[in-house]
Amino acid sequence: MIHPSAVIDPTAELGDNVTVGPFVVVGAECKVGDGTILESHVVLKDYTELGCNNHIHPQAVIGGEPQHLAYKGEKTFTRLGDNNHIRECVTIHRGTIQGEGETVLGSNCMLMAYAHVAHDCRVSDNVILANAVQLAGHVEIGRNVIISGLSAVQQFIRIGDYAFLGGASGYKLDVPPYMLAHGVRGMLFGPNLIGLRRNGFTTEACKGLKKAYKIIFRSGLKREAGLDQVEQEIQGIPEVDNLVRFIRESKNGVTPDHKQRNGNSES
Repeated sequence: MIHPSAVIDPTAELGDNVTVGPFVVVGAECKVGDGTILESHVVLKDYTELGCNNHIHPQAVIGGEPQHLAYKGEKTFTRLGDNNHIRECVTIHRGTIQGEGETVLGSNCMLMAYAHVAHDCRVSDNVILANAVQLAGHVEIGRNVIISGLSAVQQFIRIGDYAFLGGASGYKLDVPPYMLAHGVRGMLFGPNLIGLRRNGFTTEACKGLKKAYKIIFRSGLKREAGLDQVEQEIQGIPEVDNLVRFIRESKNGVTPDHKQRNGNSES
């Protein structure tokens, strides 16, 4: 199941039932899990680790050197979980010693054609990056996030669980969990209610998040006062607690509501 034109470093480890197509290159100390498919012209650069049943499509490059001026060839890693679909011409770069030392993609993700995941990113499970989504270095993506095509996320930004980011958008501030965001300069449009219902969230959770959003982003209260009010008025809903915690922990500032014309995330 290994095409004779493939080039595989002798230090690489391939699991059972791995398919290696024509002109594939597998670099030093790579690990490829059982049942993985590497289609033609895939390149796995050094120190890349793939879990089981991944499907890597033609021209994808996984584990490339980071586009970081301080990188001097140090041994850093790229790690993917299981059951991921990596489409044509996707690039995922390894970590840096200035960062986490590794770039991590979870399991059950789909990265569509031309998506890019830069050094030291951490992408959780069940994430979809549509065509040409660009993640800068050190970005953290939560579980079950969807980022639509041609969108870009600035370095060090966090995207919370179950967020939906619209296409052709740019994000320079954290996007809280469960939210819908869109726009050339990405802004919030309330909870991602359709996505939440599709993922089995209860009516109570959806109503709680909707009320919390109005208090935090549309009441006119200062951010901390709004969070305090949510904690007092909405109790016993884990999703609301998670939303409040994410905003409190944000070091970058939080994407504002689209009605905040001045873009002040603290108003």
